[in-house]
Amino acid sequence: MRTKPTRETLPKGEYLCQYCPGKCCRYFALPIDAPKAARDFDNMRWFLLHEQASIFVDDGTWYLIVHTKCRNLRDDNLCNIYEIRPQICRDYTTEKCEYEDLWVYDQYFELPEQVVEYAEAYFGKCHRSKQTQSISC
Repeated sequence: MRTKPTRETLPKGEYLCQYCPGKCCRYFALPIDAPKAARDFDNMRWFLLHEQASIFVDDGTWYLIVHTKCRNLRDDNLCNIYEIRPQICRDYTTEKCEYEDLWVYDQYFELPEQVVEYAEAYFGKCHRSKQTQSISC
């Protein structure tokens, strides 16, 4: 097993991806509108009812994250289609990647119940329909 060097101690001629588990290829995140109304929170709750989904806030921007591996990620965590990879992959750099494991967000939601609790803190007491479980505040 190779030890993981820091960015500063990376041996000459090697690159971070040779030591990384391919974190950037194991999810995608899309910006979403910041919730302002009860319906927005209910939509967020719906996202989180799906497996492999979470929501996070980073620098004031809200994101839906889908935890799913790219089908072109090889067993060695490198790209199987590197030469013809999509432009979004070409634009991504290791400058601010997750190599150091510092996944710290302003807010992070994994469960629908967390969204309900946040909505209640945002609006005051909310009501959840017993039939539909939808949020109204």
